Amino acid sequence: MSTLFLRTLREDPADAEVPSHKLLVRAGYVRRVAPGVYSWLPLGLRVLRAVENIVREEMNAIGGQEISLPALLPRDPYEVTGRWNEYGDALFRLQDRKGNDMLLGPTHEELFALLVRGEYSSYKDLPVTLYQIQTKYRDEERPRAGILRGREFVMKDSYSFDLDQDGAAASYQAHRGAYQAIFDRLGVKYVIVKATSGAMGGSASEEFLADSEVGEDTYVRSIETGYAANVEAVITPVPDAIAIEGQPAAQVYETGSTPTIATLVDWANATLDRTVTSADTLKNILVKVRAPGKDWQIMGIGIPGDRDVDMKRLEASLEPAEVALLDDADFAKTPELVRGYIGPAGVKNAGGTYLVDPRVVSGTRWITGADEQGKHVVDLVAGRDFEPDGTIEAAEVRDGDLTPDGTGTLLSAKGIEIGHIFQLGTKYTDAFEVDVLGETGKPVRLIQGSYGVGVSRLVAVIAEQCHDDKGLRWPKSVTPYDVHLVIAGKDAAVVEGAEKLAADLDAAGLSVLIDDRKASPGVKFKDAELLGMPAVVVVGRGFAGGTVEIRDRFAGTAEEVPVAEAVAILSAR
Repeated sequence: MSTLFLRTLREDPADAEVPSHKLLVRAGYVRRVAPGVYSWLPLGLRVLRAVENIVREEMNAIGGQEISLPALLPRDPYEVTGRWNEYGDALFRLQDRKGNDMLLGPTHEELFALLVRGEYSSYKDLPVTLYQIQTKYRDEERPRAGILRGREFVMKDSYSFDLDQDGAAASYQAHRGAYQAIFDRLGVKYVIVKATSGAMGGSASEEFLADSEVGEDTYVRSIETGYAANVEAVITPVPDAIAIEGQPAAQVYETGSTPTIATLVDWANATLDRTVTSADTLKNILVKVRAPGKDWQIMGIGIPGDRDVDMKRLEASLEPAEVALLDDADFAKTPELVRGYIGPAGVKNAGGTYLVDPRVVSGTRWITGADEQGKHVVDLVAGRDFEPDGTIEAAEVRDGDLTPDGTGTLLSAKGIEIGHIFQLGTKYTDAFEVDVLGETGKPVRLIQGSYGVGVSRLVAVIAEQCHDDKGLRWPKSVTPYDVHLVIAGKDAAVVEGAEKLAADLDAAGLSVLIDDRKASPGVKFKDAELLGMPAVVVVGRGFAGGTVEIRDRFAGTAEEVPVAEAVAILSAR
């Protein structure tokens, strides 16, 4: 440690919000260069490489072949698939000196499809799985939490190419199993959930989420059924339609100043001859939507008034289109929309598309805006008084909601996405006409799968799950060093004994970090706790009596053992 490129910090960095960010910076594993951009220092790089190696071993075990594609890419392939525009502001775009458009790769579906098209021509070449472990770039609007959400990050992305659906399903399952093996070896607590495909496209999609209260992803699971899904992928059970015959006629009321659901419910309970809750009202949220290469369009989202719109669910439902709430300028240009009193008719009169929550089925009756200041309509019946243009999954998902099949209830939790697997189908192979000659002599369009693991993010995830109030606690699978040996004394015999023990540990195949600095034992002990090696060996006052102390960072225990047995004890752990 006297020569190691390392400086530990006693105070948390000012911009750090989550434990992993605080500890990785304080322990000298990473250093911030710019928002979302970090340097990896020696200890951090050792952890990163350990994670990479586990990922590599499990990918090789399922027959994956490692290659490396450039991060600097031409625009044309992404133009063909539409993702040059779909990625929007998240894409790092640049031009070379000749004015050619380029990008820094966020992911490589296009390039892998083109590569396979150029190299393979016969069904005899298939199936094939190719992967790379490479730096990716995404211009995050709000990078946060250190290396958990950065603009530059290391990812393993792999791609399978198969001749038929059975082969594609087998490749998908092989990756699913490999990911479970990776995360199990890393000691990460995780859950597998159904997910949306987003800008990737394709059909089947699952996420691997690490359990964490600081996670940006909300997922739900059902104890009764085992169902688990990212909230963006939850499908709302559709209630049975209600008979329209016999329903009371819709009636417009003067409701005064009632621009919110709460004020509307108060008015209804004071005026109508029945009990009304917010769930009886129809809340209409106005947004503008812009498909890639198109102009902004108005859209109304109708949901039961006891719920709010979940913007992530809304964006996932409309992806790859951009979505934004209407602002004051938009309302000023659209007098048909009376803020606080908007109804389905007002959205249509403004030329907008009107979509509703799946619970708004034919025959349900609602209290909602009458498109006039201070007025609402009571008993507006879906299917009789208004016809939506379709349904959309945009309302928040709450604890106690039913599973999609209606047989269980949902509980929510937070997680960090660490892996995502997609069955892409032929989205990209269609775009580039990736065909091989089939067994019958006819062209066969290849079926592609895409599979990602956040390698650098996993370092932060492990730090989130493996720390205490004193510092990091690395599992053996990724620790920078197996043993942190602290020389707690200036006596020549202690120093010589420590160096001899370090040499014996090294000969036994254990990597050792020796704290030989001219610092007090207290400083050394604090740094040992902060740095987080799984085993700390203290060579100090007990050495004269033939013992050393072994501290277990995970268990928080310490024991005195004979020097002659230390190597065997540590090797057996």
